[in-house]
Amino acid sequence: MTGRLRQPTGRYAGRSAEDRQAERRRRFLAAALQLFGDAPGYRSTTVAALCEAAGLSSRQFYEEFRTLEDVLAELHLQVNDWAEQAALAALAEAGGLPVAERAAAVFGAYAAHVTGDRRRLRITFVEIIGVSPRLEQQRLARRSRWVDLLCAEAAAAVARGEAVPRDYRVAAAAFIGGVNGLLHDWAEGWVEATLDEVVAELVRILLGILDAPPATPSAAG
Repeated sequence: MTGRLRQPTGRYAGRSAEDRQAERRRRFLAAALQLFGDAPGYRSTTVAALCEAAGLSSRQFYEEFRTLEDVLAELHLQVNDWAEQAALAALAEAGGLPVAERAAAVFGAYAAHVTGDRRRLRITFVEIIGVSPRLEQQRLARRSRWVDLLCAEAAAAVARGEAVPRDYRVAAAAFIGGVNGLLHDWAEGWVEATLDEVVAELVRILLGILDAPPATPSAAG
């Protein structure tokens, strides 16, 4: 299959073609979250199995996607968008709090989100790995967004006199890699700690990188 089938136009049962298309994509992505993020996993899922789980036909699949890799790519972006929205919402609520309290709020929200549904966690940290050069570039690009966010927060902390002025990009990249690895290992049961303890440890590591004062016990959890 070299390209997608032509999409239908016009209205049917009072719904536009665009509405029907969006609904189909939602159903395919919801089915993919279950199959890719749980059992049998991305590599063992077929187009037929995905269509059955979505309650749609293979023709409808090829109207929306070329390959299962396209589905995984879109799902990976969607899951990352959800996590980013959770972190940014917490950051906005933290307002003008000191850097330690801001870090505790953001990482608490992010960790709760990505570990709250093991399917999302598996898509982010497991299923996307090693699929293709294209998806590896996408994975690294999304990680770069987190690095940019961390560097921006570090620059703001420097401006407030809460962090030492320096280039934080390498440290931010290392820290983000550590965050992902630790949360994955915790979710798999390889780290004996509560989620609050994991978040508190991440905050301590970040404050060490920034050379910032520690959070109060109530803020760090």
